[in-house]
Amino acid sequence: MIDLLDTEEAASLVRLKPNTLEKMRFHKRGPTYVKLGRKVFYRREDLHLWVDQNTHTSPRDSAEP
Repeated sequence: MIDLLDTEEAASLVRLKPNTLEKMRFHKRGPTYVKLGRKVFYRREDLHLWVDQNTHTSPRDSAEP
């Protein structure tokens, strides 16, 4: 079974507002999504991958002492 989340569920998982994900889709940014008919879904693994790809370290953390 494919684990599909609607926009509201996906937004909750990544701690964003549903409207934010909708704007990201419109601007072709954000996590990969699936469109089935008129409905939009997100795969849970795509959301985790998107979060991993947007993980950054502080410049202070990488500086030599």
